[in-house]
Amino acid sequence: MQGLVTVFGGSGFVGSQVVRALAKSGYRVRVAVRQPNLAYRMRMLGDVGQIEVIQANVRNAPSVARALEGAEAAVNLVGVLWESGRQQFQSLHAMGAKTVAEQAAAAGVKRLVQVSAIGANADSAAKYARTKAEGEAAVRAAFPTATIVRPSVVFGQDDKFFNKFGQMAASAPALPLVGGGATKFQPVFVGDVAAAIAKIIATPGAQGQTYELGGPAVYSFKELLELVLTETGRARALAPLPWPIAGLVGKLGDIQASILPLAPPLTTDQVALLKAGDNVVAPGAKGLSDLGIVPTAVEAVVPSYLYRYRKGGQYAPTPAGAF
Repeated sequence: MQGLVTVFGGSGFVGSQVVRALAKSGYRVRVAVRQPNLAYRMRMLGDVGQIEVIQANVRNAPSVARALEGAEAAVNLVGVLWESGRQQFQSLHAMGAKTVAEQAAAAGVKRLVQVSAIGANADSAAKYARTKAEGEAAVRAAFPTATIVRPSVVFGQDDKFFNKFGQMAASAPALPLVGGGATKFQPVFVGDVAAAIAKIIATPGAQGQTYELGGPAVYSFKELLELVLTETGRARALAPLPWPIAGLVGKLGDIQASILPLAPPLTTDQVALLKAGDNVVAPGAKGLSDLGIVPTAVEAVVPSYLYRYRKGGQYAPTPAGAF
């Protein structure tokens, strides 16, 4: 086996696929998570003894230092889509990234990958985007040769985008077109993101670079919701939700997130993020093709799991027009 790679946030949707890709490439992998008792299945993603799970919290520097002992590379995937309890954007995206980079430099780690997001911008009205940018800057300051990876919306079996709207299509009379649904996205397959990170770890020339990862096609928010309705076979209205009304809905989502451990339908910060602009790869940015990866189309994967939201589930006939 090759050297040891520590993956912070390795039990999440993207993280589990990164761990699998690294193990497949022959690395030993240390999965650093807040609650290792909930991540025991991670060990089954590789050979016997290839993957270990330990406790670490990016808000706690000593635990991060322990997780990095003996590692030659590290990947930081820790992040949240909404704030709840102690899981705040500032403490995770900015301060957490800073802690990982500083401790990695102190431990003599050779390669570091910081997973950020397309749209990271220190001047953004969205706190999510601002703190992602702060995290990038802190990582660059502490570990200049770190590689920054910025994915667009990531899709796959357990994603929080298509599944969210698929579930909504199955139970709600309408789907919300926030801001009219004009915001554009370039969804990227989780397997491609994982393959890119594994390739970056193995490529010396990737150090110090920034990669923006997007799929082969760009869609408007409205087009993605129409795809969800087609694949689920649901006849639902697409209800325009003007920005002021979306903001009010977001405030209710903020209250829900502060009280219940459930994903809110929308938050004020998510409204600000949608309003800020398109979530697509910037012209001239390095991407999947620079790593030798052919991006996977949404239509090739999403139907394989949206079927669960059809009437009759897996036994339902394929709706007309579905892929």
